[in-house]
Amino acid sequence: MNWKPIVGLSFSPADFEKYCHSLVWNAWRPSFIALHNTGSPTLAQRPKGLTLQHIKNLESYYRDTNKWSAGPHLFIDDRQIWVFTPLTMSGVHSPSWNKLALGFEMVGDYSTESFSSGRGLEVRKNAVAAIATLCGVLGLDPHTLKLHKEDPKTTHACPGKNVIKNEVIAEVVQLMHERHLGEHAIT
Repeated sequence: MNWKPIVGLSFSPADFEKYCHSLVWNAWRPSFIALHNTGSPTLAQRPKGLTLQHIKNLESYYRDTNKWSAGPHLFIDDRQIWVFTPLTMSGVHSPSWNKLALGFEMVGDYSTESFSSGRGLEVRKNAVAAIATLCGVLGLDPHTLKLHKEDPKTTHACPGKNVIKNEVIAEVVQLMHERHLGEHAIT
């Protein structure tokens, strides 16, 4: 097994955008983003979000337990966006799409936890910001976003029934539009 080292850095949405603009995309270029939820841990199991130790535990899980070559690209909680597998390399997150898509894991179980209020809403806002950033940086159409459960080789309903794809896409489009208008504002 050839493990791809993790990045292990966390960012606010604004700092994540700066980070993404600093990357060079010449070895691998994704075609779309696949959205996941962790299921476990739930938001209740991570009352203060993820820590670096949690990220290191996930690295051990994917590398040592699962024997994968990498993991998802991002872990998104209600406080921050964690970069796990380097965004400029393919990751492991969805059977059919590992070589095609960026994989974003949202902390929570959105088959039972809310995605429209409380901490779930904060995760949603951070996920929308991360999707908008990478769609902008890579020139991806937000309408190409896929939910993990759409992978024909997946057997579970990830990211959960409370994640409504069309709503997420609409929010990404709106944020990209707002950011674009901001670039042309007269000050």
